[in-house]
Amino acid sequence: MLILLMTSTFFLNAQDLNALEIIKKSEENFRGESNIAEITMTIERPKWTREMSMKSWAVGEDMALILVQAPARDKGTTFLKKEREIWNWVPSIEKVVKLPPSMMMQSWMGSDFTNDDLVQNSSIINDYEHEVLGEEMIGEYLCYKLQLTPRPDAPVVWGKVLTWISKEGFLQLKTEFYDEDDYLINVMEASQVKEMDGRTIPTKLTITPVEDEGNKTTIEYISMDFDVEIDPSIFSVQYMKRVR
Repeated sequence: MLILLMTSTFFLNAQDLNALEIIKKSEENFRGESNIAEITMTIERPKWTREMSMKSWAVGEDMALILVQAPARDKGTTFLKKEREIWNWVPSIEKVVKLPPSMMMQSWMGSDFTNDDLVQNSSIINDYEHEVLGEEMIGEYLCYKLQLTPRPDAPVVWGKVLTWISKEGFLQLKTEFYDEDDYLINVMEASQVKEMDGRTIPTKLTITPVEDEGNKTTIEYISMDFDVEIDPSIFSVQYMKRVR
């Protein structure tokens, strides 16, 4: 009886949440105050497949560092984000490139993710208006279906985003990205829900471009440590040249 009462209370509280609170809980669950992750990314095309290994460090949504560890030709390539500014260190030419806003929709490392997707230059919380459209099942999970609409003058690349977040655990399980003309461009699906460092999260993200048959990119989290101490000095242009 106690378990039933506790479960009922959980769902009553969940139903009281507004769209912004749901988004925040989902983001906080997946990201934490800070995190360090080991990641593999697999890019699939009709005639070839390419795999990359990466490590990332992040504090909140304002600071992030991504290091490419493999394959050999890309080893040492780094991406740094500080608030709205993004830099890329390319060791083969020993050059730091600052990415202008016009490059946010371009492919990240030849994948189906954009530069904005990987470094999260736009803020899913601050740059969008949020609305709950209803509830739908995604696999075995009952989910909130939410619509995100860009705020006026927000530096975002999408005209609209639809996302499905589970009522239990606030797992972001599916996201659809639309352009300014309301055409569906990409679909991102999350799977392989498991526990990492005490948190239950989807550990596999697959993004599929709607109009490019046979193309998809998958990111898998091999490990993820949350709420760890990260020296803020690593989030600098100087450090990104020597991080290993």
